Amino acid sequence: MTNWTDAHCHLQDRYLSKDEQVVANVRENLARAFAAGVDRVVVIGTDAQTSREALAISELQDSVEIFATVGLHPHDALDDIAPTLELARSGHPRLVGIGECGLDYYYEHSPRAAQRQAFATQIQLAHELDLALVIHARDAFDDLFDVLGSEGVPPRTVIHCFTGTPEDAEGCLSLGCDISISGVVTFKNAELLREAARLVPLERLHVETDSPFLAPVPHRGTTNEPAFVSVVGEFVAQLRGESVDTVREATARNTARLFKLPAR
Repeated sequence: MTNWTDAHCHLQDRYLSKDEQVVANVRENLARAFAAGVDRVVVIGTDAQTSREALAISELQDSVEIFATVGLHPHDALDDIAPTLELARSGHPRLVGIGECGLDYYYEHSPRAAQRQAFATQIQLAHELDLALVIHARDAFDDLFDVLGSEGVPPRTVIHCFTGTPEDAEGCLSLGCDISISGVVTFKNAELLREAARLVPLERLHVETDSPFLAPVPHRGTTNEPAFVSVVGEFVAQLRGESVDTVREATARNTARLFKLPAR
């Protein structure tokens, strides 16, 4: 089954330099994805270095179309944001979004005030450049809604790897955000997330791996990769009582719209 899109992955962990062997590893990963029916991926930046790497990976076009975002993750909110802003304004042809950025009060690796400031700056950047905004939100939905209310929600915004409650999902949807579901939805203790995934309108739904993290059941405990996005999509289809074709086609279409990907 072809034409799955992985709306959010991190291939940088396998892309440590431009040496030939490391590039081959990325290509092997994407070859497995293509064999599993994946033909588009969006590689996500989380700081200046991984954002540069995401842009570099996006130039390795082959069977799978690759696009990139640049951003500063809330864990790194104390870092100098200037290099990320510079990359965002570089005009790279495969750059399609800002983020991931947002708020993480579960780990709280950066002070909350710094997280809010870095998030607000990147919301402003998405507005300025008319790019999609990719949001990370964990245990912080009240503050997330507050910052989005202050800065204004960019027209094309997605909550990636959504792990909130149905009420959190309704709050995101009411602001105009899309919701992206990862392999977490397959985990045994994720019933509230499954309830949330059922209520997302089909036209606002995305699927992702967030690889190399959060491999879905039955691959849990292994290194995640874009090839597994079909596992997430098939689980979501069964959960929602929709056909796999319906979910595959809708999520691919939604991600193309979100990131303004070229027509195929």
